[in-house]
Amino acid sequence: MSSVTQVLSPQAEELQAKRREMADLRRKLADKELELSTAKSELHLFERRYQTVVGPMYAELDQVKAQILGLACKFYPKAENFREEAESAREQAGEEEHPVTEKPTKEFNPPEILKKLFRRVAKKIHPDLASSATERERRHDLMAKLNEAYDQLDEEAIRSILMEWEAEAPFETALELGEQLVRMVSQMAQVRKRLNEISDELEDLTLTEMFQLKQNIDSAEREGRDLLQEIADDIEEKIKNTKTRIRDLAYDFIS
Repeated sequence: MSSVTQVLSPQAEELQAKRREMADLRRKLADKELELSTAKSELHLFERRYQTVVGPMYAELDQVKAQILGLACKFYPKAENFREEAESAREQAGEEEHPVTEKPTKEFNPPEILKKLFRRVAKKIHPDLASSATERERRHDLMAKLNEAYDQLDEEAIRSILMEWEAEAPFETALELGEQLVRMVSQMAQVRKRLNEISDELEDLTLTEMFQLKQNIDSAEREGRDLLQEIADDIEEKIKNTKTRIRDLAYDFIS
């Protein structure tokens, strides 16, 4: 019995090699997008927790600062800086005053099945796999929805994104070997660029003030300290001291 061995042209062999390389790049890209989305969701959850605990207290502190500056205006009516600072403090208090809803959990902890689903969908819909500007825009919108659904731990929403994509997947036209190779090389360049961008975004994220605060609070919690509550207690002490100053100034004013 004889066997037939298919001999590929050098161009076809190169295309196969590029496809294998591209498959590996797509896996890496999905993993990095998951890492970035997870890091952002963790920080987002921490910000909500931070605002729930200390946000209203900062608003109250700014309100009492506005009161003390308002009294200073009465003592020194010609001092415009007191009036401006009082107005600024009132505005700041308004910006920081958020209604407190349910207390957020301490950790963003997506189940493994959700992570696998994220990777699966990201590999299919990623904008850097687009072959046209229109397709890229649609993929970009779906990727934004994917990140939002993952942030909300909404498995059903992620599956809906996958169904939406598969129902309207772009029609692939037949291309010559050379055209396929050119497209593959272009997509690989886009994916590598995005991988570098994600690395930069992750690094920038670690340099933000909120991330550094989260790191400090997480580190303190591992040592058995509630640093966030300590911050809240410190603000409360400042509020009490400022209110005492207001009473003293008011007494001086009416004496």
